[in-house]
Amino acid sequence: LDDCPKSFLLIFLYLHAVVYTIEFQKRGLPHAHILVFLHPDDKDPSPSQIDKIISAEIPDKNSDPDGYEAVQNYMIHGPCGQAHPKSPCMVDKSCAKHFPKSFCTETTIDEDNYPVYRRRDDGNTVDKNGVKLDNRFVVPYNRNILVKYQAHINVEWCNRSRSIKYLFKYIHKGEDRTTVLIETEEQQRETRGGKLTNRDDEIKRYLDARYISGCEAAWRIFQFPLQYREPAVEKLQFHLENEHVVVFPDSMDLDKIISRPNIEKTMFTEWMTANQLHEEARSLTYAQFPTKWTWHAKEKEWRKRRGGKKTIGRIYYAQPTSGEKYYLRMLLNTVKGCRSYEEIRTVDGVVHPTYKSACYALGLLNDDKEGDNCIKEASHWASAPQMRQLFCTILLFCEVTDPRGKSDPVPKERDC
Repeated sequence: LDDCPKSFLLIFLYLHAVVYTIEFQKRGLPHAHILVFLHPDDKDPSPSQIDKIISAEIPDKNSDPDGYEAVQNYMIHGPCGQAHPKSPCMVDKSCAKHFPKSFCTETTIDEDNYPVYRRRDDGNTVDKNGVKLDNRFVVPYNRNILVKYQAHINVEWCNRSRSIKYLFKYIHKGEDRTTVLIETEEQQRETRGGKLTNRDDEIKRYLDARYISGCEAAWRIFQFPLQYREPAVEKLQFHLENEHVVVFPDSMDLDKIISRPNIEKTMFTEWMTANQLHEEARSLTYAQFPTKWTWHAKEKEWRKRRGGKKTIGRIYYAQPTSGEKYYLRMLLNTVKGCRSYEEIRTVDGVVHPTYKSACYALGLLNDDKEGDNCIKEASHWASAPQMRQLFCTILLFCEVTDPRGKSDPVPKERDC
């Protein structure tokens, strides 16, 4: 695992980020779920570009003997189906993993945004348990990774939102859970007509606990890594003016709390201070700031980054129901070099009273002007019932950000 990120840098030339987590199964050794993020320019690769990284075919035995042997040993599914109907993957007389796949002359993307890899009927086969299997039984892989590590490593292209959401569930799903009941043998059995039967008392099945296998326990005892991410992520706090969080012991006197040095400084306020002091800092948004600057919590100040590992920033999430804080966060992902709260609300030289109105001025929110203009135009010729019908249509089928404000233009233009 320590070697994986370095290997990915050699294999994927434009590597942007790597995240992995270790998953433990009850039946055996742990395995890793790894997400490799390529450069944004590779967001929508062509089928030929996918084929350079991922293969679902058996290599030629003569031209690539190492690849052929590795695929034969680690990347062949089955045999299953008619050749082996009792295979563990068989459910209702069909393979749960949908093997064998269909032959395909070129790589394509299906309607659900999943790749259909190239599997040509080229005559290459491997022998497994006395059955000849062709490209339809190959699990997708990367040739260089497979040959280097000599293990089952399934590589899939998942550069679509639906696929990525599915994989992130694996990373963050947490530990296995189980319900446990501990009883003596006498408690477990009762005699009925001379026969011993097990009792299943649901009321006693009360302990909901984390399940840890022996393998996982050993992994944790030796303090092997459970997760990895590159680059590092700096969590960026923010707050409305004079509403920053102050942490203090319950027993501390209020005067001592207020008089603590630098208590008025936060990561967010010092970002604005850095913009005041350093002209080069003003070319970055708050979210981009950690890429060039480092936060020193003890001194409560931002310092220019001198090197080291790459770091990216992520602003804490704010619920849409949090009001002005939500709109402030929206602005912080857009505006650059702000030196005060007032400057954050300033758009084209105009200081807006709220962050929400500043978002409207920047075009970050739908201001409903199209719907308003539609109602105003219809007011010149439409009857009252037609106006009401149009009004309801806009509310039901259009994305209206301010439904209450939608009723304002109607009575002004026409008594409905």
